[in-house]
Amino acid sequence: MINRFMNTKQRQVRTRFAPEARFEINPVVPPAPFRGTQETELERLKARLLRRLLDQSGEPGLNALLRRAANEAASLAWVTPFPLLFFPTLLEEKARAAQRQQERQRRIKLKTQTLLDEVVA
Repeated sequence: MINRFMNTKQRQVRTRFAPEARFEINPVVPPAPFRGTQETELERLKARLLRRLLDQSGEPGLNALLRRAANEAASLAWVTPFPLLFFPTLLEEKARAAQRQQERQRRIKLKTQTLLDEVVA
């Protein structure tokens, strides 16, 4: 049984293609440099500085936050003209923010526990 709403007529559709677009190479704008070696160096620097931060921290709850901070700092540094130069400062700022967040979470947990103890007692 054929559905009465089905279109049973077939039409051939002609395809048309636009002319191929070509772009001229602009001699004023140099090609982007290959940054593969910088990427490797940035990863080494990130690993070294992150290891130092994790060793200094001593707080297991801070590990994930510091790793995230290192990844964010590396991402931000990568879009700068000199990622290896900017990364340490960016990591320091991100690590401080992570530590502040961890401390805030600790205070909230402590305050919540205190309030809960008062209600239960």
